[in-house]
Amino acid sequence: MFNISTQALFAQLLVGLINGSFYALLSLGLAVIFGLLNIINFAHGALFMMGAFCAYFLLTYAGIGYWGALALSPIIVGAFGIFLERTMLHRLANLDHLYGLLLTFGLALIIQGVFQNFFGSSGLPYAIPPQLTGAQNLGFMFLPNYRAWVVVFSIVVCFATWFAIEKTQLGALLRAATENPALVRAFGINVPRMITLTYGFGVGLAALAGVLAAPINQVRPLMGENLIIVVFAVVVIGGMGSILGSILTGFALGIVEGMTKYFYPEASNTVVFVIMAIVLMVKPNGLFGRAS
Repeated sequence: MFNISTQALFAQLLVGLINGSFYALLSLGLAVIFGLLNIINFAHGALFMMGAFCAYFLLTYAGIGYWGALALSPIIVGAFGIFLERTMLHRLANLDHLYGLLLTFGLALIIQGVFQNFFGSSGLPYAIPPQLTGAQNLGFMFLPNYRAWVVVFSIVVCFATWFAIEKTQLGALLRAATENPALVRAFGINVPRMITLTYGFGVGLAALAGVLAAPINQVRPLMGENLIIVVFAVVVIGGMGSILGSILTGFALGIVEGMTKYFYPEASNTVVFVIMAIVLMVKPNGLFGRAS
């Protein structure tokens, strides 16, 4: 028979897996955008929040439930990301990364400010779909169905994205377009359109994570503000631009953070950054990163 402390340990492991799911999805979107477009997208947290709000609007004003919002919100917010790339970000393509970081940081402040002005700082409830309510009795703990769904669905999306980028012809074209756009353009491929759609896809991943997080964390204008700092640390640890590194590091650091909350709660807010500092001292390009 498991004692109470063991139940608490498994509960923290579950919390770590859920947080790791969000870290993995968000860092995956960042890695796609940076690895294929060389844009440091600091607006990612605000776009994560927009995904949650989009789902809330679809439910409240259009009567579209969770499953419809899960499909539509990434498309809608991804389209907004395409608008941002076409009107602003593509102008910085040949400039230093710092310009893109400053622009997206400013966009994040504007987007968060607009939503906070209209909706305040308090959270708006977003219901769990009826199919995913309840929990499973595992003997040593109760596993909420919705949280299990979040973990499984995140794993499927992350590795499907990795497979599409690393193992398919489309992914090969995307990588080639970032390394030698003139050559790819010579084969009749519209490289600017490919780059724009890739940015929209990365933004869509952030919005997808926002929809998944809405029933757990409620819908708040600043729900992505603190999360994005940790996600950037995840991307740095995994290696900037490394798709597989972002996925594995996101889940691993979520679990490490959860375990730290159990064994030494005072360090739970800093353990990710301590690991980042150690990794950068040992391997400056990240665990899965390649030298420039």
